[in-house]
Amino acid sequence: MNKINYQKELDKVIEMLQREDRVPKLLMHSCCAPCSSYCLSYLAQYFHITVYYYNPNITEEAEYKKRVAEQARLISELDTVYPIQLVEGKYDPQRFYEITKGMEQMDEGGERCFACYRLRLEEAAKLAADGCFDYVTTTLSISPMKNAEKLNEIGAEVGEKYGIRWLFSDFKKKNGYKRSVELSKEHDLYRQSYCGCGYSKAQAKREGRI
Repeated sequence: MNKINYQKELDKVIEMLQREDRVPKLLMHSCCAPCSSYCLSYLAQYFHITVYYYNPNITEEAEYKKRVAEQARLISELDTVYPIQLVEGKYDPQRFYEITKGMEQMDEGGERCFACYRLRLEEAAKLAADGCFDYVTTTLSISPMKNAEKLNEIGAEVGEKYGIRWLFSDFKKKNGYKRSVELSKEHDLYRQSYCGCGYSKAQAKREGRI
């Protein structure tokens, strides 16, 4: 079975929209300001974007507040064709603990992360459907640590469940990750050294990343 090239799927959508000469509404779930930097600068040429900051996996409140503040600051500083809005979801770490119960000892990148993807993407899909958006997507695929195939698989599932089109993407492509690092430096963004949950922080410490 051939793997899907998600960047090519995104290119097809953008080409279609340009032919139709319309600017659709996109709800973009964001994990953090650095990861969103390239995604927003790229897609705000073609979409009216609302950033949905929903990350209950960030288990330390001070860390959560720092990251959401950086997200708001980045949006205020980005020079984009179309303005970007920000919606902050409910901060409820208990939901993350509930859906990952029994997975505490797993390494990052496995089933625990997939459950976390689903939690966040399902909330994004619900909000997008309720808000009559044209598409929903996430910034998560820009990270080399994240499984783009699984993200798009889950995204398509929750999109179908709530009747909202999932915008396929692999933002690492076209030097997306490299550009996100450059933009983070340009905007002096706080770049965290772990995903967000206590489990990923502990692993980062064991691996000497913190």
